[in-house]
Amino acid sequence: MPSHVTPRSTQPPSRPPVGNSSEHGLDRRAELREFLRSRRARLRPEDVGLPSSGRRRVPGLRREELARLAGVSFAYYTRLEQGHGATMSAEVLDAVARALRLSGDEHAHLFRLARPELHGNHHALPQRQRLRPGIQLLLDAFDGAPAYVCGRRLDILGWNRLAATVFGDWSRLPPRERNLARLVFLSPAARDRFADLEAKMLDIVSVLRVDVGTRPEDKELAALIGELTEKSHDFRRLWARHDVRRSGHGVQRLRHPVVGELTFSFEAMGLHGDTDQTLVVYHAEPGSTSRKALWLLTGLSALRTESAS
Repeated sequence: MPSHVTPRSTQPPSRPPVGNSSEHGLDRRAELREFLRSRRARLRPEDVGLPSSGRRRVPGLRREELARLAGVSFAYYTRLEQGHGATMSAEVLDAVARALRLSGDEHAHLFRLARPELHGNHHALPQRQRLRPGIQLLLDAFDGAPAYVCGRRLDILGWNRLAATVFGDWSRLPPRERNLARLVFLSPAARDRFADLEAKMLDIVSVLRVDVGTRPEDKELAALIGELTEKSHDFRRLWARHDVRRSGHGVQRLRHPVVGELTFSFEAMGLHGDTDQTLVVYHAEPGSTSRKALWLLTGLSALRTESAS
């Protein structure tokens, strides 16, 4: 299992650009440029029916090859890859997305970076995220199911007592540290909870990439990415991949110090009326070992609550 590594060198670590400083948010043009280059690099000529012309200085398709596949001029595509997406039509962006074989999430990410005005995502952010009291009551009502709510930048806004038992007691952390990205990349105790740490880290990075495309002007997001880039080798490695994905459901394998390994399915649902908040609920298959362990943890969390009151 990968562990958190802090470089020993006194020189600044080599890392991918994260745009402007946290004071100015992230550079949308730089993000567009690096995203397109990374998607082009993952395609080989033979993948798209083109002859391979010997050795290449860099992996993947050349710009002129991609432009030809998309049906646009080399100069036009070059302008797009240099970050000048505002003048590109939706038809051109669609053609480039098809040529690059982008997924649905990647296609939307391309449009958010190139034509942000089409998404209405450039308005000012509220200073603070708040969880409605009714949502906390809903979390508490999930009996036998760990559940929490994440906001922008994967800040943890609320959770139920079973989530605290399964993942660790987030109430003991300062508010700034109640963030899934910081926990997964910077907290050894939190990292040890994930049996498949690599998959969890990739999920976190992919969600942050979506957030960058949606809100590059978010100064706190830029600061978070800068902090993780500086402190975590794993984050630098995965951030450079430019993967973009937001999973609505899946399977999570965990390690718990009391009951051992757990396998959960999860569902992630956006909260109506607040597109920046996501409810995540975990459940175990009926009759499974994980389901039995979850009931043990449910009783343990109830006992802890009674002893604390």
